[in-house]
Order: sequence, then structure tokens, then C-alpha cells
Amino acid sequence: MVVATTRSGEGVSRAELFSGERGVLSFADITVSIPPETARNVGEVQWPRSLPGDPARDFVTIRADLIDSTQAVAIVDAVAGKSKPRRVLVFVHGFNNRFEDAVYRFAQIVHDSKLEAAPVLFTWPSRGQIFAYGYDRESSNFSRDALEAVLTALVRNKQVDEIAVLAHSMGNWVAIEALRQMALRQGHLPAKINTVMLAAPDVDVDVFRTQIEAIGRPRPEFTVFVSRNDKALAVSRRVWGSTARLGEIDPTAEPFKSQLEGQGIVVVDLTEVQSGDALNHGTFAESPEVVRLIGSRIAGSDLTETRMGLGDHIGQITTGAATTVGAAAGLVLTAPIAIFDGQTRENYGNRVNELGHTVSGTAGATGDLITAPLGGTTSDGRAAPPTAAAVRPDEAGDGK
Repeated sequence: MVVATTRSGEGVSRAELFSGERGVLSFADITVSIPPETARNVGEVQWPRSLPGDPARDFVTIRADLIDSTQAVAIVDAVAGKSKPRRVLVFVHGFNNRFEDAVYRFAQIVHDSKLEAAPVLFTWPSRGQIFAYGYDRESSNFSRDALEAVLTALVRNKQVDEIAVLAHSMGNWVAIEALRQMALRQGHLPAKINTVMLAAPDVDVDVFRTQIEAIGRPRPEFTVFVSRNDKALAVSRRVWGSTARLGEIDPTAEPFKSQLEGQGIVVVDLTEVQSGDALNHGTFAESPEVVRLIGSRIAGSDLTETRMGLGDHIGQITTGAATTVGAAAGLVLTAPIAIFDGQTRENYGNRVNELGHTVSGTAGATGDLITAPLGGTTSDGRAAPPTAAAVRPDEAGDGK
């Protein structure tokens, strides 16, 4: 990956490369080795138990070189050229991230999402300490001009066709502010920036409304990942005295529902999704289904061209099967990830109806697995337990 950073490189060892202090915009070229699939689960970052680490079981940095902006452009050109269209993904990490935290998390996201794009990490000066929230917040403000400069350079690069931005937590403030500044300077955001994904955004919901209005239209497709049980954002809300942080809203409640629909913003509710994160703040990267969805969303054009909702796509990537049994399982697994997008709701209802028409031909082979969710009773006449596939089309995606 190419790294663009506003962290300081002064007074650190070559092994550390950058600290949590503030510096000038600098660049690095980093290669990370990831253990084979047999030695890890999707969503995991396996830290070395001891240095230098074992590539058979650990994430290991095998190259880390300081480079200049010209070298950074050359690397981006070479990697982006391997995909058609030539894509770049810019990732902006969140609060409490050391430099190596950001590098390994981004490597995991790129690898697990099977993304075909040039990965560019924008890492800002977070001290990686729980009690440095105020310092990190000011560092995010300090870094927004630099991120804008990086995005502007990518837009001007004739070897790049599409740019996607993925931000997490406090990194959303950096990303949205940089995009807002670009739009105000240029009158609108450049068309090359076609996808913006905001994961667990630690941004006041009222402030976000003003930011998105300032960005105006035309603008990229915005997708917001929220979780109503995000404990980290609950703490942030109390710290700031905020009415609500964007990443923890209930997208079915007003005024959020109308405001987001009016702005054409898709909301992905991850409240019911299980991951290894006890705070429910990093689900976007740790859930196998969600991280693969991110890759599909960035690849993006097929979702728009086929008018397929995001929820439908999750069902497909989860099951990978076209059989009736696979379709039923896909619907069950789609339900925990509530997608607030009109097209998804329509397609979800159609899939339930289509499955109902085809189930009779396979009921003998599949038994209660299929007939219980759809028929309301099992084959022996017992009442069926409620399942996700029993959701009525007009309720699909309400998070219940």
C-alpha cells in the first residue's frame, strides 16, 4: 500500500517509521504479508507474538520505505492499472490508532474484501491512547487539508478512473471535511470520487447534515454503516454532549429517516450483526459478510446497473448458491443487516415471493427448513418458529 500521513517521523526508529505526533505530509511504501486462509478467519488481524513475526500465522511487514510524492504516484499508477476501471481506495482510520494499527487493519480490509484497486492509506496523528481523545480530535482537524491535497492529486491523475473513500470512526470527520472543502473550492465534487463509505462515523448528526448540504450535488454515492449498540460512540456522545452521533442513530426514527432519504444516502444497520468487537465499533471490518460487501460496493457499477439493492447482494455473497435451500438461507442471513434503501426493500419482497413459488417443488427434499419459515407451520402441522425469512416485504429492513 501507499501511505500518505501527517504523522511525524522525527525521533522514531526505522521499525516504527511514524509516531502519533504531528508532522508534514509524508509518504511511504509498505508491503504486508498476510497468513494463508487456513491459518486465519476473515476479519482477523493476527499480531506477531514476537518480532519479527511468523508469516505462516502473523501479519508481518516485509517492506517499509519512505518515498516522495513522485514515487507514490508511480506506485499508485502501477497498481491501479491492474484493475478495469483503474480504481483507488483511500482509507482513513479512526480514533486510538497507532501507525501500525492503521496499516494492518487496512491490509486486512483490502485482503478480505478481495478488492481490485490501488490501496492508499491516509493516516493522521492519533496517539493510540484511550485518554488522548481531545488530542486526536484536534489532529483530525489538523489533517483535513492534507487529505484534500491527496484526493485532489488522485483526481488529477490521468491513470486513475475511480476513487472510493472508506472512513472509520473519527476518521469520518477528516474525510467529510476534506470532501466538503473540495466541493466548496471547486463548486462540486469531481466525478472520479464515486463512492464514499462512512463506517461508525463519530460525527454529530446535525453537523453531518450541514456538511452534506455544503457538499451539494452531484456527489458520490454515500453509504453510512451504523449500529445502535455502538458503545464507543455512546461514550463520544456523552463527552461531546451531542444529541446523537451519526454512527449510532436509528435510521427508522425521525427526523433521521426523512433527512437521509431526502439526501439519497443509503444506511446499513449493523446492530444485529455479530463480530469479535465487544464495543460493536469495528464490525465493518471484522464481520466477513460486511467486509465483503464493502469490496462489492467499491467495485460498484454492477450494483447500479442491475438495480440490485445492497441487501440482496449480501444474501448472494453469503450463500453463493442458487438452489432453493441456498436462497432461503440467503434471506435468513440478509435480515440481520438492515439496508435502508428503497430498491433493497422492493427486491427483498420479490425474493420472498419467488421463493414461495418454488418451495413446493423442493419441500420433500428439504423438509421443515423451508416450509417452516414460509408456510407458518411445519410439515407435521406444528406452529413454525419465527425466522428472518418470515418477514413481510413491507417490514424488510426495519431492523426488527
